[in-house]
Amino acid sequence: MVTERPLLIPSPRTPSSANDLPSLPVLSNSVVKVNLDNPSLASGMDSSNPIESSSSCEISFKSASRSLSSNPSRASRGNSVRTGSFRDLGSRPVRLGSRGGDSEMFSASQKEISDEDARLVYLDDPAKSDERFEFAGNSIRTSKYSIISFIPRNLFEQFHRVAYIYFLIIAVLNQLPQLAVFGRGASILPLAFVLLVTAVKDAYEDWRRHMSDRIENNRLAWVLVNDQFQQKKWKDIQVGEIIKIQANDTLPCDMVLLSTSDSTGVAYVQTINLDGESNLKTRYAKQDTLSKIPEKEKISGLIKCEKPNRNIYGFQANMDVDGKRLSLGPSNIILRGCELKNTVWAIGVAVYCGRETKAMLNSSGAPSKRSWLESRMNSEIIVLSVFLIALCTVVSVSAAVWLRRHRDELDTMPFYRRKDFSDGEPENYNYYGWVAEILFTFLMSVIVFQIMIPISLYISMELIRVGQAYLMIRDTQMYDEASNSRFQCRALNINEDLGQIKYVFSDKTGTLTENKMEFQCASAWGIDYSDGKVSTQNQQVRYSVEVEGRNVRPKMSVKVDPQLLELSKSGSDTEEVKHVHDFFLALAACNTIVPLIVDDKSDPTAKLMDYQGESPDEQALAYAAAAYGFMLIERTSGHIIIDIHGERQRFNVFGLHEFDSDRKRMSVILGCPDSTVRVFVKGADTSMFSVIDRSLNTKVVRATEGHLHTYSTLGLRTLVIGMRDLSDSEFEDWHFSFEAASTAVVGRAALLRKVASNVERNLTILGASAIEDKLQQGVPEAIESLRTAGIKVWVLTGDKQETAISIGYSSKLLTNKMTQIIINSNSRESCRRCLEDALVMSKKLRAVSETSDNTGTSSEAARGSVALIIDGTSLVYILDNELEEQLFQLASTCSVVLCCRVAPLQKAGIVALVKKRTSEMTLSIGDGANDVSMIQMADVGVGISGQEGRQAVMASDFAMGQFRFLVPLLLVHGHWNYQRMGYMILYNFYRNAVFVFVLFWYALFACFTLTTAINEWSSMLYSIIYTSLPTIVVAILDKDLSRRNLLKYPQLYGAGQRQEAYNRKLFWLKMLDTVWQSLVVFFVPIFAYWASTIDVPSIGDLWTLAVVILVNLHLAMDIIRWNWIFHAVIWGSIVATFICVMILDAFPMFVGYWAIFHIMGEASFWVCLLGIIIAALLPRFVVKVLYQHFTPDDLQIAREVEKFGHQRDMAVEVEMNPIMEPPPRR
Repeated sequence: MVTERPLLIPSPRTPSSANDLPSLPVLSNSVVKVNLDNPSLASGMDSSNPIESSSSCEISFKSASRSLSSNPSRASRGNSVRTGSFRDLGSRPVRLGSRGGDSEMFSASQKEISDEDARLVYLDDPAKSDERFEFAGNSIRTSKYSIISFIPRNLFEQFHRVAYIYFLIIAVLNQLPQLAVFGRGASILPLAFVLLVTAVKDAYEDWRRHMSDRIENNRLAWVLVNDQFQQKKWKDIQVGEIIKIQANDTLPCDMVLLSTSDSTGVAYVQTINLDGESNLKTRYAKQDTLSKIPEKEKISGLIKCEKPNRNIYGFQANMDVDGKRLSLGPSNIILRGCELKNTVWAIGVAVYCGRETKAMLNSSGAPSKRSWLESRMNSEIIVLSVFLIALCTVVSVSAAVWLRRHRDELDTMPFYRRKDFSDGEPENYNYYGWVAEILFTFLMSVIVFQIMIPISLYISMELIRVGQAYLMIRDTQMYDEASNSRFQCRALNINEDLGQIKYVFSDKTGTLTENKMEFQCASAWGIDYSDGKVSTQNQQVRYSVEVEGRNVRPKMSVKVDPQLLELSKSGSDTEEVKHVHDFFLALAACNTIVPLIVDDKSDPTAKLMDYQGESPDEQALAYAAAAYGFMLIERTSGHIIIDIHGERQRFNVFGLHEFDSDRKRMSVILGCPDSTVRVFVKGADTSMFSVIDRSLNTKVVRATEGHLHTYSTLGLRTLVIGMRDLSDSEFEDWHFSFEAASTAVVGRAALLRKVASNVERNLTILGASAIEDKLQQGVPEAIESLRTAGIKVWVLTGDKQETAISIGYSSKLLTNKMTQIIINSNSRESCRRCLEDALVMSKKLRAVSETSDNTGTSSEAARGSVALIIDGTSLVYILDNELEEQLFQLASTCSVVLCCRVAPLQKAGIVALVKKRTSEMTLSIGDGANDVSMIQMADVGVGISGQEGRQAVMASDFAMGQFRFLVPLLLVHGHWNYQRMGYMILYNFYRNAVFVFVLFWYALFACFTLTTAINEWSSMLYSIIYTSLPTIVVAILDKDLSRRNLLKYPQLYGAGQRQEAYNRKLFWLKMLDTVWQSLVVFFVPIFAYWASTIDVPSIGDLWTLAVVILVNLHLAMDIIRWNWIFHAVIWGSIVATFICVMILDAFPMFVGYWAIFHIMGEASFWVCLLGIIIAALLPRFVVKVLYQHFTPDDLQIAREVEKFGHQRDMAVEVEMNPIMEPPPRR
């Protein structure tokens, strides 16, 4: 399930104003505060409900040190224990109330069901349920193809690439007799090879899907048939059938619970196959169907539910049974893929089957993304296309001029006779006239020069990305031992984008932190039991109880405060002790924890109490209550049992209003042993203080506010606890309203939310809790490395501002040298003024920094000293209007942006804000379901395999176990991938263009007839066999710098941000070099053999070998780290070319029969080869040496240090070029 805990998913409709924060002194060397429309800012929490408070805005410009306020000292207290009888209301099943009432995320399942939008399911009557054959069967299919559809559909998908259509047209043109330049088979070979390789890969992947589907569809389940349960294949299950699930079985479809082995109708399920969470969830059967036994009595009824949708966290339906209408919600349905745990059996009715189940509707992967290099490559391909058209135009126009000038000689001219004199009577050859011959010449030119557009480039890129992904997956430095998880590469088409990231958007909880909560501090009845600091000396205590003769203790130990522990044990009847007891009772009861007794591996005679909850926060609070003697030991749908210092007390659970992102609270209504009814509430401070009665205990409220602020500045996650007694009339009113809202057909969600709001008011504050979510290992160092690399880090969190700032300091996101710009506002107009003032101030700070910088530091360094901190309420007014541009201008001057109290959709909105206004590459990283939209919005999405399930991982492009792995991923693998892929693309353009220009020069010397000296099979094999393998291997394995230096000098990452490996300048230089090399390759043999009688095929073989040797040596000149594999592929490709040419010339059917053997026997052949290599590569070699000597870049400097630095005894200092703003992408 989505981890819905307070402080994580705040609602933008519940603003947290500056009034909500206690005023504490901030000591600073330079502090500038501007308060607009907020004269009562210093009054702390005296303001009323923050929703009703007036607009306010605070901009704080701070730099450096902070101080914490002192806390009240502890006071001595008495003790008391209370016991009593149960209230005579019986045990009622708990109803899950206002869970996610009107959150946008859950709106699909909360809308009312009309008749046309409803699905009618008749219990135990599948024929009537599907009498119109509208429902899907339970057979699933994740495969894409069938035997019949594979070839047409796969070809259709492959030809979505425009280049493939281009080569198909070329192949078709070559089949026409008038345009047949190459053999028909030779012209089809390259395209067929590429299509075949891709088709084989797709077929293998789909075959694996077919096997998985077959196994899944043939699993067995117990289905009610003729009044008895019989085994039936999953694929044969129908909507309306009654199914029985045994313990540890997987659900075959989405089914509504009817009864369970538990007398209260509770069932425990594990959703790890659905969302990755291993914690148990509770589901409930209705009391009205609980006693029905399908084998003994006929179950009949009608379920009216919503049509299939993707919302796995919502369900709305009504069930008519025995003349009663019962409401059904998310707690009454178990979804396909869940496993039944700690429940002997459960019986339910199938409502959604097969592809209509929520799991299957959510099975689509992350949206497809294209890398920046591939997108930019298209523009270069257009340029090459223009080149191609220009070459073809030159040839066709020249042919037209030649034909015009020799029109009187065409009848008898050798090699171009229009007349056939072999039969006495002259006949015309197939001559189509001057205009048609020009057109045919143009089309034939396109066929001859077709490899100017490199078809092999696409298949090479795919293979290179697979190789790069394999190396990333096998990187042991990105292996997380704690979770036993390796790096995952879920998207193969954006590997190179990892080397160009400029913005990193990160979640905090579970991404920067471990999301393993530890209870640290407690403020009970106005007293802080931590003295304002995280406890490190307090003893760890595990309270234990006797269950069935076994000693049971909590699975997790908690550090306790001795004085607070004594108070919790005290039996005195003082007010303070009562409130301490109520405080821990609220921690133990106000949750959805499922207590499970498991074996203790360290002590076979003992047992452990394992608390399974939907969030780590709930677990930490339950373990804390247990450590202080309030141990939850049993939960059913109608009651809970808590062991309070050895005395077991049963509490009836009359209702439960779960946490939702609008209320930011959860509450439970308990019938206590003393016959009283109480409501216990916990939630975020911004929502709790609006429902607490301040007039009752003003001093306690003020003290608790101070404690909360102190805890937040320590980076702790805080919750406020409150309660009140309900009178008989209040309880009856609530109970009536709750029952009516729970069974309402129209407006159920709104009614439940209203009921919760009515009962959650006029509360007495009990205290506050503080939980520590520790930073992951290596996070500060990782953030520092990213910032040094010129990457701007933005943290987007749902936590309160003080907590986020504290984590920012501990993670080195914020430093004491930074100037902080803090924006908190409650209206659009105040947001506008805040942004305008902040922009003015940031410009002044930059000007001062640049003026006072005597060392020549760039403006980027000045920007690095500014951090922007903004809250979610301000973002509500800024996003989606004209203020976005001002926010971006301000944020772009800051190296750090910290957004607090942001909702999931706001996270995606912030990423979209940056993407819309800059062409820089963005990366989002998160671990929870609330990060999915942010991950999918960014250019690169990274999921953390954390404690919040696998939703983020399943939506991501890459996944890993720790945030610190982002450093080697970007600075090492990202750098390598970008440098390799950028070079490989340019090299492919050069490699093919050299060959095409040689053919072009020959066409100019052959009367523009498009006859080729090079064997047609050599032309086809050039990009496939002769030169492809070295390119692929080098692009996978070559390393321009070692991992050690890339991590040591993060500034080297700036090469990717500045697009140094692939840009328009490099492309044109490469093309210029290509023209020179082609001229050398063509004219050296021409001049050498000008007066000889060498035939055309022989000189064509010389050109083929020269080009292959040249491009391979060109590649060899650029290899940084040689190994035996590079030697094998480069020299092996040259040898393979010689062998292929000799084999082709050994066939008598080809024109050049035995040509290579004649020319290789002459010394001039080898002299020509040597002269071509030297003359072609010498200019490139000279320019490269001069450039690296006089204007070396950062990478060249680092390579020299890497190569020669270790030979020196003295330390080597490397001065890097400043990281400037990269040029705009086009």
